[in-house]
Amino acid sequence: MEKNTILAVVLSTVVLIGFYVVQGIFFQPEPPPVQSQQESVIQATDTPVLDTPQSQTMGEAQMSADLAAQEAAEQAAQIAAQEAAEQAAQLEADDTGAQSVEFITIETELMTIVLTNAGGDMVSWKLKEHLDKDENVEMILRGTNEARAFSIAFGGMDAQPVSSLFHVTRVSEYSVEFYRDFLTPGSNQRFRLIKRYDFKPRDYMFELTVTLDGGNLIPDLNFAGNAYTISFGPQIGPRFEKLDNRYEYRRYNVYINGKSRNVKLGEVVDTRPAWAAISGKYFTFIALPYLAQYNISFTDTPEPGLNSASRFFLMRPPVTASRTSDTYRFYLGPKSQEALGAYNTGRNEHGLRDTNIMVLASSRGILAPLENILKWLLIFFQGIVHNYGIAIILLTLLVKILFFPLTRKSSEATLRMQALAPKIKELQEKHKGNPQKLNAEMAAFYKNEGYNPISGCLPMLLQIPIFFAMYNLFNNHFDLRGAEFIPGWIPDLSVPEYLWLFPDDFKLPLLGWTALRGLPFIYVGSQLIYGKVTQMPGQQSNTQMKMMLYVMPIMFFFILYDVPSGLLIYWIFSNILTLVQQVIINKYIIARKKQTEPESVFAPQQNKNVIAPKKKKKH
Repeated sequence: MEKNTILAVVLSTVVLIGFYVVQGIFFQPEPPPVQSQQESVIQATDTPVLDTPQSQTMGEAQMSADLAAQEAAEQAAQIAAQEAAEQAAQLEADDTGAQSVEFITIETELMTIVLTNAGGDMVSWKLKEHLDKDENVEMILRGTNEARAFSIAFGGMDAQPVSSLFHVTRVSEYSVEFYRDFLTPGSNQRFRLIKRYDFKPRDYMFELTVTLDGGNLIPDLNFAGNAYTISFGPQIGPRFEKLDNRYEYRRYNVYINGKSRNVKLGEVVDTRPAWAAISGKYFTFIALPYLAQYNISFTDTPEPGLNSASRFFLMRPPVTASRTSDTYRFYLGPKSQEALGAYNTGRNEHGLRDTNIMVLASSRGILAPLENILKWLLIFFQGIVHNYGIAIILLTLLVKILFFPLTRKSSEATLRMQALAPKIKELQEKHKGNPQKLNAEMAAFYKNEGYNPISGCLPMLLQIPIFFAMYNLFNNHFDLRGAEFIPGWIPDLSVPEYLWLFPDDFKLPLLGWTALRGLPFIYVGSQLIYGKVTQMPGQQSNTQMKMMLYVMPIMFFFILYDVPSGLLIYWIFSNILTLVQQVIINKYIIARKKQTEPESVFAPQQNKNVIAPKKKKKH
């Protein structure tokens, strides 16, 4: 019995060993799929620990868990693959006839527009009546990548724009429609996205209609809190070197409750503004939504190949209807009062009134009224002579004529100062070492003579606001863009002229000049002559007056080296006309006044408050 027991154990051991050997050779189990460390941890954490007999090893328990996880993963993958295959098959069937990228060109009297069926987006908008060097201004400024304006993304600002190929229907000469079917996530309900562009022959504004059509069903169009987002970017044109807020800039505005306000980049505006805009120095992009509710935001997300980007986003809330159509109007064109003002008066092909988008072209600040007056006068003179350079000279002449009475008084004060110069020099020598005593004596002397030394500076002080108003006018007035004065030298009054343009990428060390200009040298020469002629006696030895006479013009030479040509033309001719005025005053007006009035204002005057001593009677 004992031998039989031993033999049975031995035979059982051999059979078991043989079974595992044969199974290991001919029936190897499939290895479990490779998983990430995170997935392994989750499975290890989520798999319950079962009570097993003592004979079951930990390796067998782990193998069972791995097999169960593998079966679950394979089942989920099969379901996902089946759903993806069904969606791909449905969309592929819908894409019949839209298997290649197409470009559609629209020609109007004002623009050349290029659309693409890739997303139904706009890739180009060129203005025929405005030039950027030798080419038409491109309002959709691209970087290294192709521009994609008026894209639609299902979701918010961070969602990827739709780039699928759409069907194209050319509705008319100025209308194009794109459409394509999509499936909602999760429920896989079919809905159709339609983008329709309607342009006008002579209007910088166009209409974009976005339609979501679910047929007989109400699709669940809620993608992270939004149905879709329309975006414009990457930048409005024309081309620029940098946004320095003088030659070019970008401002982001919304119009809410009758007021325009600036918007910070990244700020989400949820108060349903009447319009939103990205505006540059001379051109602007404006969005006019016609929805009950929407959010707006701007960003400057970088774009390869662009110094700076300016993007616009309009987020539409979720749709709860089987079919909905949203209408938007977008303006891409000049930021001029004439062009934008048409949408206040109804003189546009859309019949719009009282949009108030013309505030984008209006002057701002405390000098705005003065600037508007000067602008009106400049346009008036240009209408007569048809040359803005000559119009600037005529405007300068008008300003000098209006200020002539003050200039005459200033000149009279200068001549009066000449008469008082010997006495002033005597007081300066007498109290040379006592500045306080000198100031007191000078004040008493001016009082006794009835002379106000500030009277000679009054015309100059009054012209300072005009100078700043002129600067804003010449720097921002749209009609001066590309306005030629002297062919071959001053082709554009809104930018600096040049005699010689330095080679590409070369800048004068320290100064940063990119060209040799002529007007700044003419200006500094006229300013030195002007200061020399109008200098009062006794000022040649005054250190402060020497600085005003010589240092200030040279300092302004560097400050004004790169200002618009129109401003320097104004200042140069202002100096020239002032010199002419001075000659006239000195030779004619003052000489005639001296002949007719012996006791004129130029003779020393006795203070009326001083009591003259009584003459003694002769006995």
